Amino acid sequence: MSKSVRVSEEFHEFVASHKRDSETMEDALRRLIGGPHPEDVAGILSTETAAAMRERIGAKRATEADAKRDLRERFE
Repeated sequence: MSKSVRVSEEFHEFVASHKRDSETMEDALRRLIGGPHPEDVAGILSTETAAAMRERIGAKRATEADAKRDLRERFE
């Protein structure tokens, strides 16, 4: 279900000017405001889903750290 929100023309132009080509207006708004506060969504995920997400985030961060290290080593 979607809802409409009235905003000023200026605010709409601001969001539209910061919207990336691949984003919807909702995506842009979420990115600009930082998404929902963790307290607002606490309890939505099961313990198992949250653990799986933490694991994937950790793996992604490790991969990114490895890639940055490799890039840094190429320029040393």
